[in-house]
Amino acid sequence: QVQLVESGGGLVQPGGSLRLSCAVSGSSLRLYDMGWFRQAPGKQRGFVASITRSGRRNYADSVKGRFTISGDDAKNTVYLQLNSLKPEDTAVYYCTAKMATVDAWGQGTLVTVSS
Repeated sequence: QVQLVESGGGLVQPGGSLRLSCAVSGSSLRLYDMGWFRQAPGKQRGFVASITRSGRRNYADSVKGRFTISGDDAKNTVYLQLNSLKPEDTAVYYCTAKMATVDAWGQGTLVTVSS
């Protein structure tokens, strides 16, 4: 059973950067389409970015040009690089892994963008 553990969240000033990590265990990263979602206070969870098993990347319009998703098969880890952060990026960020009937989620990591 695949398990996901996110890390790397924290407090950052507007314009700053963070790198989130999603460590995959129990299975190989290469079997899954991986993604990141986020949920801001009082809002519904929404899509941020994804990377398919073939390496195709997709981003929400609100983060295009600022966020980058990548994967490291050797470390079985997916990353989300967050640059030029804005206060509206404040949210809990969740990692996901999808394959056939599998739809796994991590516990989330909090990103707070504030001066």
